[in-house]
Amino acid sequence: MDKKIDHIGIAVRNLDSSIHFYENVLFGHLIDRYKSEVPGVESEVAIMEVNGDRIELLAPTNNTTSPIARFIKQKGKGVHHIAYRVDDLDVALIELKNQGVRILEDSLRMNKHGRRLIYLNPADTEGTIIEYCDYPSPKTDL
Repeated sequence: MDKKIDHIGIAVRNLDSSIHFYENVLFGHLIDRYKSEVPGVESEVAIMEVNGDRIELLAPTNNTTSPIARFIKQKGKGVHHIAYRVDDLDVALIELKNQGVRILEDSLRMNKHGRRLIYLNPADTEGTIIEYCDYPSPKTDL
C-alpha cells in the first residue's frame, strides 16, 4: 500500500508563539485551531500550512494526563510524530499485523476533520512515533 506523509506533529509549550514563528518566519498560514479534551489527547492543536505541507502544532492542555505534556517532559519540545496517509486504514492495519508491527489500540479515533488515525507502537518503529491515517469518504445511502 502506498504511503505519503500527511503531516508532522510538533510538540510545543506555547501555541501562540509557535504560530507566530510559523506565520512570520516560515510564511505559513493557520488552517485551524482547536482544543481536544478527549482522554489520551488533551491538547490544543494548530494546523499550519507551509508551502503546501501540513504541520500540527500540539500544546498540552493538561500537564498531568496529556501525552504531549509527557512527551515534552521526557524529550523536550520538538517533533512529536510523523503521520503517513494510507488509502485504507483497515487494510493498512492488516498489513502491519502481518508484518509483526504492533499498534497502540487505544489511539484509534477520528478527529474533527474526518481523519481516522492510529499510532504504531514506537517499540516497533525504531523509537519514532508514527501515525497512520486515512480520510474515509462519508457513506451515502442509495
